[in-house]
Amino acid sequence: MPHLLAQINIALGKAPLDDPIMRGFTEQLDAVNALAEASPGFVWRLQDESSDATAIRAFPDPLMIVNMSVWTDADALKAYVYKNQHGTAFRNRHDWFEKRDQPGLALWWIPAGTQPTVEEGKARLETLARLGPTAESFTFRTVYPAPS
Repeated sequence: MPHLLAQINIALGKAPLDDPIMRGFTEQLDAVNALAEASPGFVWRLQDESSDATAIRAFPDPLMIVNMSVWTDADALKAYVYKNQHGTAFRNRHDWFEKRDQPGLALWWIPAGTQPTVEEGKARLETLARLGPTAESFTFRTVYPAPS
């Protein structure tokens, strides 16, 4: 069975999303989400009724936001993350989000036709924090091959 690459990323905002400090981030959300959906290799992204994931409360801290998506492979995801408008927003992330000591991104392989859950993503972040990169949870620095 072929596999797809799932990712979760979390970020701790410097303020609530409706605060003027966060405007540079929130004003880009629709465009960045549309860009993801139009990108080669994109399969799925976590979203709520408003078409983004910022209102989804996966953590007790209301300033912690979560994003998840599924891609055909690591190269497709990496091209989206580091190039184009998303790349610009990513480089400016410290304007809006606190620096954390824990991993903010985890990647893992899922069977095609399945969808990751937020709880699964949180578990992958915890695994990465506890064990470092493994085939169960890794980062762009150490991409593990898809299961055969």
